[in-house]
Amino acid sequence: MSQPGGRPTRHEDDWWGQLYDDSTEDTGPTAAPDSLDDRFASAKKTVGGRRGVTVGPEDEPPPPTVPAQRAPAAPAEDIRAAAKKTWPWDEEDQELLEADDDAPADLYPATRPDLPAPPRPAVSVAETPDTSAALAVPAAASASSVDYVGSGPPTYDAEPTALPPADPDELDDLVADTVLDGARYGACTLRAVSQRGDSARYRGEPRRDALLTARFGTGEQALVLVAMATGARATPGAHRAAAELCEWIARAVGRSHQRLTEDIQAARRGDLKSGLHRLTDRSLGKLRASAAEQGIAPEEYAASLRCLLLPAHPQCRTRVFFGVGEGGLFRLRGGEWQDIEPRVDTDTAGEPVLGFGSLPSETPAGDRLTMDLGIPTPPSPYEPAPEPPRDPFLFRASVARPGDALVMCTGGLADPLRGEPALCAYLARRWSGRTPPGLAAFLADAQVRVKGYADDRTAAAVWEA
Repeated sequence: MSQPGGRPTRHEDDWWGQLYDDSTEDTGPTAAPDSLDDRFASAKKTVGGRRGVTVGPEDEPPPPTVPAQRAPAAPAEDIRAAAKKTWPWDEEDQELLEADDDAPADLYPATRPDLPAPPRPAVSVAETPDTSAALAVPAAASASSVDYVGSGPPTYDAEPTALPPADPDELDDLVADTVLDGARYGACTLRAVSQRGDSARYRGEPRRDALLTARFGTGEQALVLVAMATGARATPGAHRAAAELCEWIARAVGRSHQRLTEDIQAARRGDLKSGLHRLTDRSLGKLRASAAEQGIAPEEYAASLRCLLLPAHPQCRTRVFFGVGEGGLFRLRGGEWQDIEPRVDTDTAGEPVLGFGSLPSETPAGDRLTMDLGIPTPPSPYEPAPEPPRDPFLFRASVARPGDALVMCTGGLADPLRGEPALCAYLARRWSGRTPPGLAAFLADAQVRVKGYADDRTAAAVWEA
């Protein structure tokens, strides 16, 4: 094709001249009729010529109908007057949110306060398919959970109210309201949960309880650790102290998990107790050192610790508990609770008895001894101040039976279990089944409240197959 305005130079450009040359005559009207009536008659003739198809005037489609215009919607002022005002924002923002009040009534049925809820469609029993097999619910899941047990409803609301304050430069310090975890190894099924108490939820305080679940190793030589800690009450860094203590004990157990697994499978109780005691003391020592670095008193940056070791070997049912501080260790066997918290030897030496360890009333020379009036001696500046008494180390290694449920928990759940029989009976019914509860069901059971107990709750339960 040549440039615009130029003359064709090649043979293939002849079509351009044939199309736009002035000598080319117009095609003009076609000889066949081509009006709208002609086309309709042709289409009618074509359709009418088919076998078994007849077209009459009555078969023509009816003219389109225009839908009736709906009634105007009620003014926004009437709707706002009928509905109760619960808006926490300004009237200007409220008008912006209600700008779509003239939308169709069936578009947002749940947001129209002036209209009733749409009726449910009626379903005939004969037309309903049989879905009993597909909708079968296990017996453990069919039982409905309750909100509270005991004499009456608790003081605080069941749901969280306020969030803890946050520092934009220390967002890693935030603690979730609820932590849920679970696993299944060997012959046991694990469920663990940690949640804020009702009091902390209402006051906007962080959760003082910390929960850590970890698996060290692989295969049948793996070792599962469940660690939970509770920070000191009414201290600003209680949640940090609990989290640090769980991390340090997890590191210590993880680095020695092979030796610990061998001792558990070989039932070396003495080696286990002494080794875990050393690991616990080291972790607590690091916590006291961290308090000294921050310039905090050791008793203000302290936490209680409770741990559970579960070997993954299916033939090993030895469960090892160790820790320091308050809490609870329970076993559910045959539908009855057993408090198996290790007993601490609290027997202290009393006053000496004459002739059995007491000093004689006089010397061999006949001199009477001076009476001790009980006046305290002032501390010496050359001797270090005595440290506050430490909690004793707790240890227990037991062999589980099929069907047992072992529950380790902090004081937030141990105290109501010991003080409210209704909670013990309820959890015994829920956790005595052959099938362990799922994560959601376990969470619902663990947060059943009791009036007078509003602390954080952390619990770990192990079901034996």
